[in-house]
Amino acid sequence: MDTSAITEMTGNEPWDFVADHTFGRLALTVLGQPEIFPVNYALVGRRIAFRTAEGTKLMGVLLDSHVAFEVDEVSADGATSVVLKGTARRIETQEEAEELDLADLHSWVPTLKYHLVVIDVGEISGRRFRFGPEPDLTPVM
Repeated sequence: MDTSAITEMTGNEPWDFVADHTFGRLALTVLGQPEIFPVNYALVGRRIAFRTAEGTKLMGVLLDSHVAFEVDEVSADGATSVVLKGTARRIETQEEAEELDLADLHSWVPTLKYHLVVIDVGEISGRRFRFGPEPDLTPVM
């Protein structure tokens, strides 16, 4: 058993973690300002897919497609965090949307979200954090 406070996820571990969850945070830049949006998502192959309405989130994707996406989980013993970086794009055709097979992707809140966005992931990393007491600090002289 690894006793490190922080361990890197390896192999398919980050992908498996993302596949087991449905809620994440989209980070992007809108008109020069950083923004973070909570979204429910589906993992389709090595891509993140989500629906959105007209507004800041969609505008941000259209103006600067470089995004980050984070999926986290916290328990009593520790936490896990996976960060994905890639390029987001709005799905433009019905054929493209049908190829994604997103029948189970529904809005969590009662709003209409007509736009489908996909993040083509270029980089993924994950870490696990083991909770515990802070080590004693010895002053450095």
